[in-house]
Amino acid sequence: MAIAESAQRWMHAHPRRAMALVAALLLSGSGFTFAVATLSPDAADLPVQSVVEDVLLPDLSAAPSALEAQTLTLFRSGQTRSSDTAETLLKRLGVLDSQAAAFLRSDASARQALLGRSGRNLTAEADDANRLLTLTARWSAQDDGTFSRLTVQRTDAGFTSTLENLPLTASSRLASGSISTSLFASTDEARIPDTVAVQLADIFSGDIDFHRALRKGDRYSVVYETLEGDGEPLRAGRVLAAEFVNNGKVHQAMWFQEAPVGGAASAAPSNRARGAYYTLQGESLRRAYLASPLEFSRVSSGFQMRFHPILKTWRAHLGVDYAAATGTPVRAVGDGVVDFAGWQNGFGNVVIVKHQRGHQTVYAHLSKISVRRGQSVAQGQNIGAVGATGWATGPHLHFEFRVNGVHEDPQIIARQSESVPVSAALRPLFNQAARQVGAQLAAAAQMQASRVE
Repeated sequence: MAIAESAQRWMHAHPRRAMALVAALLLSGSGFTFAVATLSPDAADLPVQSVVEDVLLPDLSAAPSALEAQTLTLFRSGQTRSSDTAETLLKRLGVLDSQAAAFLRSDASARQALLGRSGRNLTAEADDANRLLTLTARWSAQDDGTFSRLTVQRTDAGFTSTLENLPLTASSRLASGSISTSLFASTDEARIPDTVAVQLADIFSGDIDFHRALRKGDRYSVVYETLEGDGEPLRAGRVLAAEFVNNGKVHQAMWFQEAPVGGAASAAPSNRARGAYYTLQGESLRRAYLASPLEFSRVSSGFQMRFHPILKTWRAHLGVDYAAATGTPVRAVGDGVVDFAGWQNGFGNVVIVKHQRGHQTVYAHLSKISVRRGQSVAQGQNIGAVGATGWATGPHLHFEFRVNGVHEDPQIIARQSESVPVSAALRPLFNQAARQVGAQLAAAAQMQASRVE
């Protein structure tokens, strides 16, 4: 006890030395355990002080009335449908307003823009009683760089409508997919617009036969424009770059356009420079002839010997038959002049187009002819529609290619048609653009690879 009392007196006399000694022993790692007496006074011995204050509460008597005065604004979006009436359109947007429906029926701008139209973007603003406050519709019907915006607004005097034309803005999107059954099935699964799928097939139509050459596991990547109004996507624009791997072979394309006329950018069609699709090495993908006169179909009979379904004899089939529904558009495979348009025995309704270097193409069994003799036609131009006229057992297109009067396999002619490279003057600008496109296509392909993994 005497030792403890002496130690306590020494610690009171030399507090700093005592604390330093304890710290040194704790840090030394010697393994000893120490009991250190507390030097502070016991909390029970401290004086207790009470503080009393008045707390003022806010007056909440007006709160219920203020809450009742608050209104809730609801926002909903959707698209118009071809079957829409004023009531069904508003009901789909969660709006129950007979006055608004009556205005949509009576106002000329609203009626023409909304009722019976499909695919137009809608945004509705309604109050908590589901009455319409504002209805906005946006769409782009013309390829002129603008979009239309209709605004229907509730005012104290009733509803008003305002129709405006405003400039579109363009942004780029990357997408990719792989073939399981067909191109359209794949692009639907990848949520790629149909217009982009059609462009994709057109771009590579000179190198890939989309009727016969697609393989399960073929993959593609695409960079395309999305045209927006007020920040909302309204429709897909041009395909800017694409890659298609068909049966292990890589096909690439990019859109290349010279500077606009006058050196300044403009959305006016008259001020746009001509552009074309090229490989990333600078070879034009626009060949003299398309691979097929139909965008999508299947070959039902090729350029070979076959048993004639009507004459019941083996004969040389001097063209290619494409099975397609009646009314399917038929396009000219190359630039030329219509040499014949009318009825011709077993061909039924037929169009014959004369091209350069003694080439002719024949489009037979048409249900409709859309050109006349002597008319100039451009590659891809509609010249008629699939039918079953003449000696035909069902709707299909019979297509022939003749060189100086001799029948040739159309598929071989299309693959062998010429292409033109980018000019030497534009080569530096093209190479710079091609490097950027290559990086974009690699990024899109990586998206597909990540999904597969």
